[in-house]
Amino acid sequence: MHAITIPEPGGPEALVWAPVPDPAPGEGEVLVEVVAGAVNRADLLQRQGFYEPPPGASPYPGLECSGRIAAIGAGVSGWAVGDEVCALLSGGGYAEKVAVPAGQLLPVPAGVDLKTAAALPEVVCTVWSNVFMVSQLRPGETLLVHGGASGIGTMAIQLAKAVGARVAVTAGSPEKLRYCGELGADFLINYREQDFVEEIREVTAGAGADVILDIMGAKYLDRNVKALATNGRLAIIGMQGGTKAELDIATLLGKRGAVTATSLRGRPASEKAAIVAAVREHVWPLIDSGRVRPIVDREVPMRDAAAGHRVLEESGHIGKVLLVTGE
Repeated sequence: MHAITIPEPGGPEALVWAPVPDPAPGEGEVLVEVVAGAVNRADLLQRQGFYEPPPGASPYPGLECSGRIAAIGAGVSGWAVGDEVCALLSGGGYAEKVAVPAGQLLPVPAGVDLKTAAALPEVVCTVWSNVFMVSQLRPGETLLVHGGASGIGTMAIQLAKAVGARVAVTAGSPEKLRYCGELGADFLINYREQDFVEEIREVTAGAGADVILDIMGAKYLDRNVKALATNGRLAIIGMQGGTKAELDIATLLGKRGAVTATSLRGRPASEKAAIVAAVREHVWPLIDSGRVRPIVDREVPMRDAAAGHRVLEESGHIGKVLLVTGE
């Protein structure tokens, strides 16, 4: 088969489409013939040499894919060769085939085509685990989403609205904010022109956000804590704004706030399987019914994954960028 390899870390040109050995499914795994993968920020970090795959994972980038089951390993039940699936991966999605633990498989939802399904696993599992399983967003509460037009952001808006929460988003252009509003976001904040702390206080009558989903990390830490409501929960899932910052413990204590930071890729397979099972139970019916949908900005050939990386680096996209194998 072919896969995107990274002979040496670097810019998008470091991604090389090359022949590699076919993977084989181990015990508890299935082999998926990949129809599409998706580009995530973690892939950019891996390409640059800053994010090594966890032990035992595929060396190739790609944290989600869609395709058809080609083979089934020992101990797997409930799946058959030919089933159309999408999958949460620890790596290997930028390839024509990938071995996946069966617990990380999801059926392609009704009304979603097989290629587009590649846009779902990573974002849905990230949003559901952080906003709902950890931060416990409830109906009537306010969620603040940074990067509202991203793959994560567009999914967070839809899921929060589906459970009856109010949603505020930040984005850097009127076009992106308009799209967030069309998805259901209640409050639109242009971070280039407005102070999100002041804006969130204004729209919540001074209360603040009950849950904040943050992709920026250090750069926003102080302001995120200030923007929290009493008993608010800050969920950090990215570090686009750096890794080190000072935290005002007094402010956090005064708000009885909580700060969590999670990543998905390095979790044990059992934890990933639990998240995938929760997503299948709670989110898949919303997608099946059409209330929630994947948002795809564009498709590019997988062999030209560098083009997909450039799109993310330029930050002009809305939703997900897919890499298609040729089907």
